[in-house]
Amino acid sequence: MNYNIPSHLSDLPIYRKAMDIILISRNISTYLNHDLACLRDDGSEDNDIYFSGDIVQQSTNLAPEIISAERERYSDRKHKHLESLDLLTDRLYTNCKRLERSNSNGKDYLAMLRYELRKFRKLQRSWMMTL
Repeated sequence: MNYNIPSHLSDLPIYRKAMDIILISRNISTYLNHDLACLRDDGSEDNDIYFSGDIVQQSTNLAPEIISAERERYSDRKHKHLESLDLLTDRLYTNCKRLERSNSNGKDYLAMLRYELRKFRKLQRSWMMTL
């Protein structure tokens, strides 16, 4: 996945961690979809399947927000990107918790994603201080 960024941005630990989170969330979503795609006995679908798509969408948006914050010159706009990154991280973490309550064998892998998100948050706090 290449967002046409300068090499100094791709060397940022927070950017690399965001890329790791994208890969992990895609793999988890693919795994969960096999379990959650089956219809229930009453013919309804499992609503948790939508959360698996949400974690992919939210994780995919992390890297562009990092890039935008790094490139932005004006502090008020930079802070909007940082707020958006915070919101994405919080929603991603919340959706992982929701998926852990789902009826799937793959829910055990979500603990690994939440662990990576905690590491991402630590990197995020120190990175924000440098902006």
